[in-house]
Amino acid sequence: MAHPLASELNGVIQKDAPELYSMLSSLGREFYFPKGILTQTAEARQKAKKFNATIGIAREKGEPMSLPAVMDLLPNFSSQEALNYAPSFGALELRQAWKKELLEKNPSLTADSIGSPVVTCGITHGLSVSADLFVDAGDVVFVPDQLWENYNMGFGLRRGARMVRYPLFSAAGGFDTDGFAAALRAVKPGEKALVLLNFPNNPTGYTPTETEAEAIAKTLAELAQSGRRFVVLCDDAYFGLAYEPAVAKESLFTKLINRHPNLYPVKLDGATKEDFVWGFRVGFMTFPGPAIVAEAMEKKAAGAVRGAISNVSQLSQSVLLKAMASPTYKQDKRRKFDLMKGRYDAVKAVLSKPEYAEVWTPYPFNSGYFFCMKLKGLNAETYRLYLLEKHGVGVIATAPTDVRVAFSCLEAGEVEPMFSLMRQAALELRKDPAASDLKKHADAFQD
Repeated sequence: MAHPLASELNGVIQKDAPELYSMLSSLGREFYFPKGILTQTAEARQKAKKFNATIGIAREKGEPMSLPAVMDLLPNFSSQEALNYAPSFGALELRQAWKKELLEKNPSLTADSIGSPVVTCGITHGLSVSADLFVDAGDVVFVPDQLWENYNMGFGLRRGARMVRYPLFSAAGGFDTDGFAAALRAVKPGEKALVLLNFPNNPTGYTPTETEAEAIAKTLAELAQSGRRFVVLCDDAYFGLAYEPAVAKESLFTKLINRHPNLYPVKLDGATKEDFVWGFRVGFMTFPGPAIVAEAMEKKAAGAVRGAISNVSQLSQSVLLKAMASPTYKQDKRRKFDLMKGRYDAVKAVLSKPEYAEVWTPYPFNSGYFFCMKLKGLNAETYRLYLLEKHGVGVIATAPTDVRVAFSCLEAGEVEPMFSLMRQAALELRKDPAASDLKKHADAFQD
């Protein structure tokens, strides 16, 4: 039987969002946020005016005990801000600040349309919590055919999901709205599936246009209307890095909330890429309203955080919160965006030159950190290794014919010299008949 606290949360969800309850995994229904040590400690903070012996940290002179060798490196932070345990939900002030940012960056949202973001240890952890909440062994998870391979680990390996790919691009270029709809129609009315929408896409760096985004939302809503149930995870890891005017500026999450009871979106985003703090491991998981349901899901998510990692780094959260409060925060981000846009423009300019068309064809890209190219007559893993060993250039092979290039880590002036070497390597390899064997190294891309 479920823990009484889990039953209480389940009762709230069953009453106010019965369709959502049917989408929870068996484990998701079991999650709750405990009222044990954490609750007793919180009560003691309020009422233990003489002595408080509940806190599982060492204290000295009213503050968390610290080593000078540590705190000397953190002159702008108290030991409370730097060393204390953070709540499993995340630091309240940071959750409030991030929600405010979400509303500013996605003006279609209103304060009562979403809950308070739960802090996760990066978006990868948010995806893992999502898998625990919604996926049972054998459940279908739809992912794009151009995908970040860690989805297979988090949903397939960890939870036993059946990974089904939908086509990302149409033959004409752009998002394949027809192929996406056809893939999802395989779900029968009455069945549940999870859909991953990752924009800007890793590895291709593509974000749908506003028209394509609306078509995606319309497809999901129509299929939900027919009785199919979809949990949609909006993996917005590279949100905000859109370099073309036609690109949808708001998260697809904004087009999916309150669209149909059978359609339940979850927003996953974070400071990791948006604020260029990759190693901080601070992500956010935001559930849609109504408030009573969002709060119930937040407690389940916080319970999952508590049971796996206890909490996210207090220091990372404190640094981020102070940075967001800085008067130069938005200006600083704009300067970094302009730097990234300059690198994107440099890549576009080089790829437009006719001499490169003989060795590869770029997939569409308009945002994010990366882009992908389809090699002509070469095996991607053979090419990657040759490029690395003979020319000292590193790229990622993502499929038997495809390579990913991260322009995010190139200075604008490095783009053309690198592409020149890449072209030279491709032409050298094409002279070697063995190098064009597309079956070679194919095992490197088995899921």
